[in-house]
Amino acid sequence: MKISKIVVLLMLVASSVTAQQKPNILYIICDDLGYGDVQALNPEKGKILTPKIDAFAKESMTFTDAHSASAVCTPSRYAILTGRYSWRSRLQQGVLASGDELEPLIDKDQMTVPKMLKKAGYKTAAIGKWHLGFKFVDDEGKPVQVYDGKKVVGPAIGSTVPNGPVSRGFDSYIGFHHSRVMKTVIKDDKVVDKMEPIKMLQFLGDHAEDYITKASKTEEPFFMYLALNSPHSPVVPSKAWQGKSGMGAYADFVMETDDVVGRVLEALEKNGIADNTLVFFTSDNGCSAPVAKAGKLEKEFGHYPSADFRGYKSDIWEGGHRIPFIVRWPGKIEAGSKNDKLICQTSLMATSAAITGLDLGDSEGVDSYSILPMLENKKAKTDYNLVVHHSINGKFSIRNKKWKLELTPGSGGWSQPTDNKAIKENYPDIQLYNMKKDVEETTNVYNKHPKLVKKMTEQLKQIVENGRTTSGELQENDVTVDMFKKGLTKKAGAH
Repeated sequence: MKISKIVVLLMLVASSVTAQQKPNILYIICDDLGYGDVQALNPEKGKILTPKIDAFAKESMTFTDAHSASAVCTPSRYAILTGRYSWRSRLQQGVLASGDELEPLIDKDQMTVPKMLKKAGYKTAAIGKWHLGFKFVDDEGKPVQVYDGKKVVGPAIGSTVPNGPVSRGFDSYIGFHHSRVMKTVIKDDKVVDKMEPIKMLQFLGDHAEDYITKASKTEEPFFMYLALNSPHSPVVPSKAWQGKSGMGAYADFVMETDDVVGRVLEALEKNGIADNTLVFFTSDNGCSAPVAKAGKLEKEFGHYPSADFRGYKSDIWEGGHRIPFIVRWPGKIEAGSKNDKLICQTSLMATSAAITGLDLGDSEGVDSYSILPMLENKKAKTDYNLVVHHSINGKFSIRNKKWKLELTPGSGGWSQPTDNKAIKENYPDIQLYNMKKDVEETTNVYNKHPKLVKKMTEQLKQIVENGRTTSGELQENDVTVDMFKKGLTKKAGAH
């Protein structure tokens, strides 16, 4: 009996140690921050000062060929939280807009990163922008109109959100839905306040710091999904940051974003949990050229928000979806290291599963590969042999280590030539670029490699039809997926 009690006690102690060793996981997602907006990633053509993120990079592994799953925000956020490309869902182009956002894009039965991590004993929190769909209802359960097509008309304080983040795996939530309704502050499942957008960034930073402070006093590990509102429009740097850059409001807002990121990282240090916290810093897609006034930044100040890459937010070209992706885990990740291997943000689910010893079911994280081996050894190979890109117009691209095939004649988005202009000017329907020699995507060599074009098209077709890119039981897409979308493209809005 005494021996049995000792064995049980040792088992309990071992279990407690294992629980304590599980790292906190913090995912910081900026909104429309370009690859070149981080000075550490763009030292020659980046003129906006980002000292806090640059210092973070020196302590971290920087991935230089990392991609969001889409060139706009709703689909990339869906992919981050589900490990599944959003074009497998009903959203085939653009973002959730007024009218179609009443039903969440993430199905109630879909496995999400927070749902999964809760099984491993994690507390889960979402702070900031959601933009994955939900509805507001009044006390009688009737839907509340939010946007009448011209202006925001509601909802009132006290309205309920029955199908928001806390219904998709998060224990707590505070934030807003998207930029058009940023004044509406939601806590868990209730509208609790109205706030001017200029206050939102600091508000989110405050709540992230407070959550970290409280979580550090408990034994449970946490997963925080911190989705900042900046530097997306409305471009509203707070008074203390206005004019700081000398390059306009967008650059001021990037600098304020850098400072808020620094505040959150400092909160980990102050509370003694930085060494046991895995931090991912990234952006949901590339810089929005119209919002940033990118042409002026480039010509007048020599600042290139997409660095050396072609295009911006919305585009199938690299500037649309090659994003900052910097990861810190003290003692596990080599500080100041760089990794040039191809990866996608869908990696969060499989990586978190690998860290916590969880197994993904056949229908879970179907496009997610763990990057844990690379975090522990930068020379490790990646399972992301193929990554699929998607533009605002729903145009597809597939990339391997060397080649990038784009099934569209134009940008797939807002940059010139747009798809419609490219069609009218008889551009080829396909673009193929050698990303080893031509990272700026200047020379279309599709006509020199017909066998390669055929092979990569078939690879994309297989990925689409299989319902997954990972190995496992074949899955169904939610709708029929049109890989080519030929013809003139309807304008897809984003906010």
